[in-house]
Amino acid sequence: MSLIITDECINCDVCEPACPNNAIRQGEMIYEISPDKCTECVGHFAEPQCVVVCPVECIIKDPLHVETIDALREKYKKLVEASL
Repeated sequence: MSLIITDECINCDVCEPACPNNAIRQGEMIYEISPDKCTECVGHFAEPQCVVVCPVECIIKDPLHVETIDALREKYKKLVEASL
């Protein structure tokens, strides 16, 4: 499952550089997470780094993009292969 940023986001800019997949970008109003790139940091870290650094706890699991750990691992592998 990828993550989403809720409207409680204060645009503090700490989540974007913390993402190892470059899945976070500034949207029109708040930061947004690309579900195609978000692996919840599977393959990189034990927990999602954006969640770790977020001071207002506005990053949650996206119920519209449910994925298993195995699916997140596969996505991670594809992202790594595409970057080579």
